[in-house]
Amino acid sequence: MALHVRGVLLPDDEERDLWLVGDTVTFTPVPDAETIAGGGYVLPGLVDAHCHIGIAPGGAPISGIAEAKELAAKDRDAGVLAIRDAGSPYPYPQLDDDPDVPRLARAGRHVAPPKRYLRDIGVEVGAPDVPAEVAAQARAGNGWVKLVGDWIDRGVGDLAPAWDAATLTAAVRAAQAAGARITAHTFSEEAVAVLVRAGIDCVEHGTGLSVDLIDEMARRGTALVPTMINIATFGGIAARAEEKFPAYAQHMRALGDGFPEVVRAAYDAGVPLYVGTDAGGGIAHGRVADEMLRMHEVAGIPAGDVLRSASWGARAWLGFPGLVEGGLADLVVYDSDPREDLRVVRAPKRIVLRGRVLL
Repeated sequence: MALHVRGVLLPDDEERDLWLVGDTVTFTPVPDAETIAGGGYVLPGLVDAHCHIGIAPGGAPISGIAEAKELAAKDRDAGVLAIRDAGSPYPYPQLDDDPDVPRLARAGRHVAPPKRYLRDIGVEVGAPDVPAEVAAQARAGNGWVKLVGDWIDRGVGDLAPAWDAATLTAAVRAAQAAGARITAHTFSEEAVAVLVRAGIDCVEHGTGLSVDLIDEMARRGTALVPTMINIATFGGIAARAEEKFPAYAQHMRALGDGFPEVVRAAYDAGVPLYVGTDAGGGIAHGRVADEMLRMHEVAGIPAGDVLRSASWGARAWLGFPGLVEGGLADLVVYDSDPREDLRVVRAPKRIVLRGRVLL
C-alpha cells in the first residue's frame, strides 16, 4: 500500500503532496494511496550525527544486538531517522538494513592510545600500529573511522594528544586511503590543530578550536559536531577531578565556559555544523531536541539553520537522500512550524521510517 502525505515540505517551504511507495519518495500521484498526513510541516527525519548505540548506559559495551536495537529505538521515537554511530565496541553490520533501526552511518571501534581511554571501548594501539588499525576499522565500519585525538594524560595532569603529530597525521591519511572518512574526539587545543591541518573530515566536540583553526575548517569544508549537551557536563567532570588533577579541572572548566562562543564562531565562519548528542554511556538516547535547543538558545544559531544541521543537511552529508524524487521514504511531520518555535521538535505528529508508519 502506497502512502500519501500533504504538508509544507522543508527546506523548500512549499505545501506539496508526496507519495511513499515502499522505501521510495515520488511526487507522481499514486491512485488509492492511504493518506497519513493532511497538513503540518514535513521534514526528512532528524539525524543524530554523534551517537553510540553500541555503548550501554553507564559506559560498558552493549550486551548484544537486541540492546543496540532498543537504544536505537529511543532515538527513532524522538524523530531521529538517521544515526552516525561515532564508534562502537560491539559490531552490528546486520542492523544496516534493519527495518526497525534508523539509517546507519557507522565507524568501527574507537582507535585509542594504550591505557588512556575508556575501558573496553576502543582498540588501544601504540603509535607504530595506528595506521594499520585505522585501516582495519575502516573495513569494520561502513564509511567512517573514529579516532581518539586526545584524553587526560595522568602523567602530566591535563589533556594531551593521544599520539605525536606525525601519528595523528598518518591516521588521517590511512583512513582516507582506505576510502573512509575520519573523525576524532578532541577536547584540547593541540590535538585539534594537528588534525584539522592534516585534513581530517570532521571534528567531534572541538572545544579547543581557535579562530584561525575555525577559518581553516571553513576553507577545507571540515565539519564540526559540537555535542553541546555533552560539553555542558564539563563542570561536573572538573569537580570530580579537582583533588587529583587541578590543572585538568581548571582547563575543562575554561573549555566548557568558552564553548558557546566557539560554536557560534564556527557557524559565522561557514563551518558545516551537524547536530549530535553523544548518546551512549553518560548521555541518554532520545535527546536530539535538547541538543538542537542548546545550539539555538545558548550558541545563538538561528532555528532554521539548526534544523538544516539536524535534518536535510545532515542527511545529505551522510549520503541519505531526503524528500526528493526517488529519495528515501523517511519523514517526520510536525503540527506547527519548527522554524518559528524549535521546541516543536519535541512532539512529532507522524514518524515514517523506510516507508513504514511508526507514529
